[in-house]
Amino acid sequence: MAIPYYPGCTLSTRGRGYDASGRAVAKALGLELQELQDWNCCGATFPLSMDNLLAMAGPARVLAGARAQGERVATLCAICYNVLKRTNHFLQGDAEKRERINHFIEAQYAGDLRVQHFLEVLRDELGFQALRQRVEEAREATGRSLEGLKVAPYYGCLLLRPQKELQLDDAEDPHILEDLLQALGCQPVDFSHRVECCGSYLLVTSAELAADMSFGVLQSAARSAADLLVTACPLCQYNLDYRQAEMARQHPGFQPLPVLYFTQLMGLALGLDATDWGWELHHVDPRPVLTEHGYGQVFGVRRSEFGGGPQRTPNSEP
Repeated sequence: MAIPYYPGCTLSTRGRGYDASGRAVAKALGLELQELQDWNCCGATFPLSMDNLLAMAGPARVLAGARAQGERVATLCAICYNVLKRTNHFLQGDAEKRERINHFIEAQYAGDLRVQHFLEVLRDELGFQALRQRVEEAREATGRSLEGLKVAPYYGCLLLRPQKELQLDDAEDPHILEDLLQALGCQPVDFSHRVECCGSYLLVTSAELAADMSFGVLQSAARSAADLLVTACPLCQYNLDYRQAEMARQHPGFQPLPVLYFTQLMGLALGLDATDWGWELHHVDPRPVLTEHGYGQVFGVRRSEFGGGPQRTPNSEP
């Protein structure tokens, strides 16, 4: 099944491990992600002013291009998903402004595209029970399992809110990531900050405040004894991962916590070759924890080569 796919800017650069693992996982499950032709940036933020129609020209052009290739588009990036789906919702509800935006982008988009996050495809089309079966088959073939791995599912803001427009899951009590992790054989841990903001774009205007917010998320996950944290957002991954060295300096006793994309964990559970999934881009190396659970062969290393627990990758400078 070929699914029109919008990777977005970050997954084509710093988040390429997310993109590579997502494509590999989809292909293994018979859900090939077919990249859109001639796509552009979605704008990264949905405009707060509904009169600022030019700010919607970028995402509207993506939607129009995707509609020319099919009846739906899927994305992995929570930010892109938020912007594209909210723009689509706006265009569906205001014919007059849709006409004006169509004039800007020189298209005739009717607002009739279905915008999906890849998590929705897994839940609603493949089904988590089918995924569980594939994971069991991989376990029998490789002898490796994520059983016993305690994983904190982190949603953040943009994947769920505003709920009326996105409708992915309950914005206050979601479970799509927990259900996914259970299908992978992991042990999802409940923690208080799973739907709290990581600091998001405050990183640009107030880096200290963003770091404090990210620290709160990580501490909450650590108090729940998580081995690592997974997310569906490249900005969340960056905020939560990159500042941990600074957090360790500012907060005595702070222990680093690896932050992965959910697709990276999926690929391991499915027995895929994960060598080129951007592990070197993680500032807190997740491979020591994963090697403890039998995945050293995937990375071509032994547990002793890491010399301890999670650590900052030496060659992952910003």
